[in-house]
Amino acid sequence: MKTLKNVTLKQLRALAAVVRTGSVTAAAQQLNVSPPAVTLQMQLLHDQAGLPLVERAAGATTATEAGAEIIRAIERIEDILANCAAALSALAGTERGTVTVGVISTAKYFAPRVLGAFARARPGIDLRITIGNRADMIGGLQRYEIDLCVMGRPPEDLDVEAEIIGDHPHVIIAPPDHRLAHTANIDPRDLASETFLVREPGSGTRAAMERFFAGAGLTPRIGMQIGSNETIKQAVIAGLGIAFLSGHTIDSALATNSLAILDVTGLPIIRQWCVVNLRTRRLMPAATAIRDFFIQEGATFLPTIKQGDISTPPPKPQAKSINKP
Repeated sequence: MKTLKNVTLKQLRALAAVVRTGSVTAAAQQLNVSPPAVTLQMQLLHDQAGLPLVERAAGATTATEAGAEIIRAIERIEDILANCAAALSALAGTERGTVTVGVISTAKYFAPRVLGAFARARPGIDLRITIGNRADMIGGLQRYEIDLCVMGRPPEDLDVEAEIIGDHPHVIIAPPDHRLAHTANIDPRDLASETFLVREPGSGTRAAMERFFAGAGLTPRIGMQIGSNETIKQAVIAGLGIAFLSGHTIDSALATNSLAILDVTGLPIIRQWCVVNLRTRRLMPAATAIRDFFIQEGATFLPTIKQGDISTPPPKPQAKSINKP
């Protein structure tokens, strides 16, 4: 069994650079060493691994399965070293560090503003943001690519710590001239003939929609699958269908009367926004500071949906009394 007990950082970094850049020469330039030095480190690592680590394909050097496994290891090692450096800086009395925050795509309507406020208060911390759907964020946590994630329902199959930021309403939206736009207490069954525009599988919004209709014993008619909340909103405005979306994605469209919220019985569904991190990954001081900021201040950045935003029947005109002479 290979133990790799004599592997060095130079060897690991040489392999990662060659695969990243596609050649020994480019890797040498990136590492600021000579090409023979990179070749030597690669050979020493190959001898210890006992398996081919790279191969040439389409004019570029790529990792074999064994090489990819070693690269995943060096990525974790580099992450641990970076966290160690941040911890040492904190112990020295400085407020430094690099933190990668994953933001589920629906949360991009408020999370960047929270991070902007934090960055202004703590300019020494280097913030990096990655945005994707629920599956992307869970994968990023698993691969140690992100420190914290802002999302809705925390993953059930990962050992995570999750703290609530604030309420997260989900509603059904339609064009303002929709046949049900001014109807109160709409039964979900009245939507059976409607065409729904939905997010892709793996989206938390789509999962919430499916749970809502399953609870009502219904299967919504799917007309189009769209991978963007913004595109869904524009498609609804254009009359291509209606949609189940986060209420926090539509405040600007409500302000301009471009969309209406249907008054469907059982909605809005109120869930929560959470800030999530792996329990098995020790947060560095900078990441802990951002996590605490989301918990303490995040709710103040959430868009609000007022009762008047939900379309209800216009008031009936009052009967005017006629004074007879």
